[in-house]
Amino acid sequence: MADSNNAAAGSNSSGGTNNAEVQIQIPGPSKAEGSAAAQETPGKPLRWWVMVAVDVFFLIAGQTSATLLGRYYYTQGGRSKWISAFVQTAGFPILFFALFFFPAKSPASCSNTPMAKIAVIYVVLGLIIAADDMMYSSGLKYLPASTYSLICASQLAFNVVFSYVLNSQKVTPLIFNSVVLLTLSASLLGVSKESQGVTGVSGGKYLLGFVLTLGASCTYSLIISLMQLTFENIIKKHTFSAVLNMQIYTGLVATFASVVGLFASGEWRSLRGEMNAFRSGQFSYLMTLVWAAVSWQIAGIGVLGLIFEVSALFSNVISTVSLPVIPLFAVMVFHDRMNGVKIVAMLIAIWGFASYLFQHYLDGKKAKKASGDSAQG
Repeated sequence: MADSNNAAAGSNSSGGTNNAEVQIQIPGPSKAEGSAAAQETPGKPLRWWVMVAVDVFFLIAGQTSATLLGRYYYTQGGRSKWISAFVQTAGFPILFFALFFFPAKSPASCSNTPMAKIAVIYVVLGLIIAADDMMYSSGLKYLPASTYSLICASQLAFNVVFSYVLNSQKVTPLIFNSVVLLTLSASLLGVSKESQGVTGVSGGKYLLGFVLTLGASCTYSLIISLMQLTFENIIKKHTFSAVLNMQIYTGLVATFASVVGLFASGEWRSLRGEMNAFRSGQFSYLMTLVWAAVSWQIAGIGVLGLIFEVSALFSNVISTVSLPVIPLFAVMVFHDRMNGVKIVAMLIAIWGFASYLFQHYLDGKKAKKASGDSAQG
């Protein structure tokens, strides 16, 4: 998952650490606005802005490079969808280093929920993530990188639906406008024959890639909302180590499921021949997979950092900033055709993203004002 990638805006991390681990606020603007407003910190130090900027860079750079490397794998002769899904979570051991620096420092930062219950949640989410990774890898196999990234923008629209149903997020006119625009953007690409740009891919496989990528975006948004629901109602301790544990152990399950899929499908038998036939060489084959795995984890660190410093939804919103970045790189690296339909779809999607981001800005401004008024009172 990429983006494992992977939701609620407007909540900020609490300022004090004391003797317990720093607490973070996962939920965003919901129907209970007063609570969110009370948690808003009026001012942010320079260090906070620097950390947010670094996390944004990690997320955009990691997601962009991972997507391009995934497309490069297929372009150079790679065929295994299970290997492509595998690398999206296989780099999870890297996160143990972050867990080493952000351990649970006191019993107060530990959840009272039975470990067996949490383990079941990790397994269920991990299996959903594995299925999501498989859909993403299949979509990327049949679609140009530029088309793929534009369809992925629909995750914001799906996120609104799941956040409203599962997390009680308000649907404002700006958010509704964003949903309509992002849906329109994806629909333009889906019905346009001009968007088909992968050599040797039939119209049927292109349509399959479109449906799978759309389904993967929907599933990713569901995963984000379920993770938020888990933090709010089960784990109930919004700490950085809790978020890291969620990422690590769901990644472990998803990686194991991908390995099982690789052997059950029989694709493992063709890996040696695939590596030998890789157009840029065996070493390039290995480095493509290794750096794709590292890139997904860099993006994951950015996701976790933004959840820690701001909120889960803001992290999800920032992940769509790569929307105009990936198509431009795809045109330069893979010579994807940037035709009129793609340009219109990109502009509509950027408009939808800007609408969503502006709502996040208004929510933060309103919460800041409410916090100031309560302090004066």
